[in-house]
Amino acid sequence: MEPVSLEDKRIITHQLGRSPRGVVGIAKRCAYGFPQVVIVHPLLEGKPFPTMYWLTCPFLFRAIASLEAGGMIRRIEEAIRRDSDLASRLVHAHRSYIEQRQRLLSREDLVYLEGKGILPALMERGIGGIADFSRIKCLHLHAAHALASDNPIGRIVLESLARRECPSDNVICAALV
Repeated sequence: MEPVSLEDKRIITHQLGRSPRGVVGIAKRCAYGFPQVVIVHPLLEGKPFPTMYWLTCPFLFRAIASLEAGGMIRRIEEAIRRDSDLASRLVHAHRSYIEQRQRLLSREDLVYLEGKGILPALMERGIGGIADFSRIKCLHLHAAHALASDNPIGRIVLESLARRECPSDNVICAALV
């Protein structure tokens, strides 16, 4: 995990169109050096926040939104039902995500969550807080996880894109600087 600079925070604010909450690091930068995936703390304002890897890249966000609009979630869920190896790799990705999320929590965080009875919300739920590991909540979440770690669904999503980054003559985030 790379630390977040003040300049990173400014860029991320522009990428998202709002101030980021709970960002604790940069997981991945694009080829142009801008934050692409950030790491978000799993406890925000006293509540569980299950999305640890957040895609901030506006180029990828739009491209993946187009895949979602085209029915890719349904097609991937069908593939998961047909392919036991893919289903198994997805379960492994969810479990790995949970372990990575848990490592971000301090001892005090764990005691607080346990005391409130909400620790299972983070320790039993996978990517994006999903309980059914055979379902896909959002392609952006899986792509962010694939860019930061290993995720078979995110890999499928990224491989489906014509481009993974802005063209060099039109770097979206460069306009934000």
